[in-house]
Amino acid sequence: MTQGPIQPAYDPQAHGTGIVHLGLGAFHKAHQAACTDAALAASGGDWRIIGVSLRSRAAVDALNGQDGRFTLIERGEGGTARIIASIARGLTGADGMGPILAAMTAPECRIVTLTVTEKAYGLDRATGGCDPAHPAVAADLRDPAHPTGVLGLLVRALSVRRAAGTAPFTVLCCDNLPSNGRLLRGAVVDAARRTDPALADWIAAKVAFPSSMVDRITPAATAETWAEAAALTGRPDPAAVETEAFHQWVIEDDFPLGRPDWEAGGAIFVSDVTPYEDMKLRMLNGAHSMLAYAGFHAGHRFVRDVITDPALSRLVLRHLRAAGATLGPLPGIDIDAYTDRLMRRFANPAIAHETFQIAMDGTEKMPQRIFAPALAARAAGQDLRPFAFAAAAWMRHVAGATHDTPPYDLRDPRAAEMRAALGAGGSVAAALSALPGIVPPALAADPAWQAPLREMLEAMLTTPMAEVLHREAAAI
Repeated sequence: MTQGPIQPAYDPQAHGTGIVHLGLGAFHKAHQAACTDAALAASGGDWRIIGVSLRSRAAVDALNGQDGRFTLIERGEGGTARIIASIARGLTGADGMGPILAAMTAPECRIVTLTVTEKAYGLDRATGGCDPAHPAVAADLRDPAHPTGVLGLLVRALSVRRAAGTAPFTVLCCDNLPSNGRLLRGAVVDAARRTDPALADWIAAKVAFPSSMVDRITPAATAETWAEAAALTGRPDPAAVETEAFHQWVIEDDFPLGRPDWEAGGAIFVSDVTPYEDMKLRMLNGAHSMLAYAGFHAGHRFVRDVITDPALSRLVLRHLRAAGATLGPLPGIDIDAYTDRLMRRFANPAIAHETFQIAMDGTEKMPQRIFAPALAARAAGQDLRPFAFAAAAWMRHVAGATHDTPPYDLRDPRAAEMRAALGAGGSVAAALSALPGIVPPALAADPAWQAPLREMLEAMLTTPMAEVLHREAAAI
């Protein structure tokens, strides 16, 4: 039973804003906003957040209708609820970008944080810069004074600050990307260079882009979430979100204009976040993708249901151990203990995290979650089968076969491209492996990868997934 909500331990109105956040969704509210709330309670400071939804009005209206406050329900043993007051107000791109740019260029804005998902940035991993063919990037390059996309907003805001002699804000990416700060820095500098080389040089020299790793399972809010929040608070709360009790935030400590006391909310500051990113991307996120594709096609709606399936639970554990074996030593982390904790988090009966939700945007997720550790395992001479199994499950999902699953939408930014590739004939594995930027060529050409991949994919395309899982688990 969740207890009544804990009220803020500070007066929100006594604190000004210092952060603009792009991507005002449930994950931000359950993590960065909650951590900043704890920082304000512990140490104060003008660090409240202006939350920005680039497209949607609903999230902004829900928050602004209640002074930016919302109920955060943490589901664990017993459960807790907190009223978060760290968000001062919300802005939406649906009302135009003027107010958003004004917030980003105001001198009091010292940090811009982002959780917009990888596809919103317009990154080009091959070049380390921006993708000029990305619709938002292309539009912002044509008219940089009136941006509508993420890179365009950052470049324009930094340009205005430079012209006004205002110190640049720190850019803190919180999306699930490897070396996310460095990736975003490369894309921003590249986007600026295409229209203003002097500005690009200034950004490269003056703007901090620390990397970070964020970990907190946060399912989409449901009618049950809102009903529970209303029961706890005595009033409707359309902005309420729910999450697990566990949270982790590892950040590179590079904030020239200062930062909140995020340590009070559990954040860890390090000089290099890369090993922690690899751990999370390869273990938690990689296992999440594997179990989402396999679980969805085995009829499991939620992650918690996956862990009650003996065969699939055993395969999840196999994947976690295989991914953990690709990591080097990590100070302060016991990989076996981390593996056990992940299994308990996945099994949390209070978290309703849908496998179909996790399965979306596979082309954006698979390279770092599955194929990067597979390459590392290959280099170390380790067994590739756990990663090939995950890849086969993703390819089975992309193929859209309905022999054991009702028809479903393929929610992926490259869905049309993948459908065209599959429609051209040939095997599913060959067609998807040939698409650029997804499966590394060295992996795709390796018989030690291709043999188990094709074997398992053929089974998944012709046999009920539950039967495939049973056979695969029995062979471990």
